[in-house]
Amino acid sequence: MPFANFKVPAGTLDEKQKEKIVTRTTELYVEIYGERARANTMVLVEEVTDGGWGIGGNVLTRAMLEESPEESPEG
Repeated sequence: MPFANFKVPAGTLDEKQKEKIVTRTTELYVEIYGERARANTMVLVEEVTDGGWGIGGNVLTRAMLEESPEESPEG
């Protein structure tokens, strides 16, 4: 069974965007494996609580993601 797990910051996607991830991911698996994959493809979109993830050893928050490059101390 094809399986994809997307972890996203909580509150950053609306229901339509989550639906788009599910349908497009399913279509990708169908393109690769054929129509037989459609009924068995599982796509999970998990929302991670704010501050519950990071990159390069640094914890990230939703506020940090929403900053424009000009506002960022590194920008």
